[in-house]
This record gives sequence, C-alpha cells and structure tokens, in this order.
Amino acid sequence: MKTVNSISGGKSSCYIALNYPADYNIFSLVRTNDTLCKYPDAKVRQIVSDLIGCEFVGTTEQDNIIRIMLDLSEKVDIKWITGIPFEEVINGDWNRGKNGSHYLPNIMVRYCTTELKMKPIFKWWQKEINEVCKMRIGFRSGEEKRQNRMLEKLNENGNEEIKIVVGKHDNGNNKWGVVEWRKPEFPLIEDGIKVKDISDYWNKNKSIRFAKGYYNNCVGCFHRNPLFLNKMAQEHPNKMEWFAKQEEINKPNTFRKGITYRKIINFKPQTELDFDDFNECDSGYCGL
Repeated sequence: MKTVNSISGGKSSCYIALNYPADYNIFSLVRTNDTLCKYPDAKVRQIVSDLIGCEFVGTTEQDNIIRIMLDLSEKVDIKWITGIPFEEVINGDWNRGKNGSHYLPNIMVRYCTTELKMKPIFKWWQKEINEVCKMRIGFRSGEEKRQNRMLEKLNENGNEEIKIVVGKHDNGNNKWGVVEWRKPEFPLIEDGIKVKDISDYWNKNKSIRFAKGYYNNCVGCFHRNPLFLNKMAQEHPNKMEWFAKQEEINKPNTFRKGITYRKIINFKPQTELDFDDFNECDSGYCGL
C-alpha cells in the first residue's frame, strides 16, 4: 500500500515530511487570481507557476506558506497541486442562492476545505495511485479527540470514502458513487509526539523559515477569533480586503454569523495585541 504525507505547511506536517518518509509528499495550494492577494516576488510567482502547472498570482493564505514549502522542497521531494481559484469556487453556479448571491463557506458549511484542499488531493490520487493508500495526518499526541472524529467517519474496512460523480443517468442527471481512497494514519499520536516536541525540534533545526506566530490556514479563516482576524487585517490588509470584498459581492451572506469582515477590519482594539496573545483555538488552527 502506497504511503502519502499530506503537507499543510505547518510545523507538524513539515515534521512528518522530514521524519516519516513516504512514497509521496503532497501540498495543496489555495490560490486566487485576484491581484489583492498578489505574491510580491515575480520570480517566485514563476517558480510556483511551474510547480503547479498553471499561473500563480497569489494565495489567500499567508505569503510565507510559499517560502516554507520551497524551503521544505529542498529537503524532500514534494508534489505541488492546486484546484480552481478560491473566488471561482465561491462564485460557481452550483453555489447560487435563490436571491442570486452565492453562499460563502462558514463554520457550518466548510466547503472551502473540500473544494480547495480535499478535491485537488483526491484528483491527484485518482491520477497517480487510484487504490487505497495510507495517508499521514498531522494530529499530535493530545489531539486524540480530533483523531477520533476522523476515525468515526471511516467505513468497516477502516478507510475513508468520498462521494464522486461516476457517470450520467439516462435523463442526464449525475450518477453518484462512493470510492474508498485513503486509510488515515496518525504517526505523531502513535509515537507520543506532543506540541512541545515539535516546537523543540524546530527550535534546534532552523532549516525551515517559519514566521513568528505562523498559523497554517487562510488569513481570513472564519474559524478564527474576530480579534485575531483584526490582527490579521493589520498584518495582511490586502488579503483581508479580499474576504470583505467577497461578502460585499454576495450580500447578505457572510463568513461569520452576525458580523461582517468589514466591521472586523475596522475594529479599534483598546490594547495592542500580538499573535502570541492567542492560542490555537483563537487562531483557527482547529479548522484544518
């Protein structure tokens, strides 16, 4: 059975890539064609374009995700993959409400993770492997609840299934089927690797240029604490403007219930906050 390391660009998955050799290391890049999120270095944009096989303009993730993955690529072979741009996912015809606007991903309907991460990985799997593989998941010791939630979704064979279109009915409607595609593995939990162990490892091995306060998901992830999002708006104003713009295009839909990203951007906190003032739950880390 083939082994796959799915790498997010965070410290845990990068640790797995370097310490648990696999047949494949894959990284699914969230991208956008909106120049609000344009990656500033033209040379790096071309490098990434060559890696993913299509034009790379920018990403709604923090820009240092690119630097991290390029650093890691010097140590292990990584296959870079990508889906369609984020704004095209949001504005697809399949996602249109009765009032003509498009639904935005939110805590209840996290279709962004499915469309931008899982589907590109699955399509790559179909092309390169197309049989059940072992895929490493970066849950650490102490995150057994996350592990159990994932295990509860597996079938009787211990494999994860995905529902896909397998053909057409006579009337032209899609014919759906279920495919077994991966068996999740949790090497960090199995080996008792805790968050402190990961932190100590990277403090000693500074070969990957992680940014201070780095959190590995989109700048405007709706799982994040509003105060954290306001801090992100200060650090990444153009990217947070992208999220506010999507809400304004698709009114009255919002990423978070009861508040718009424009209001979050315009918060005026009473005290100066640093990323170290937040924990993983505040930052949206659990949204991965």
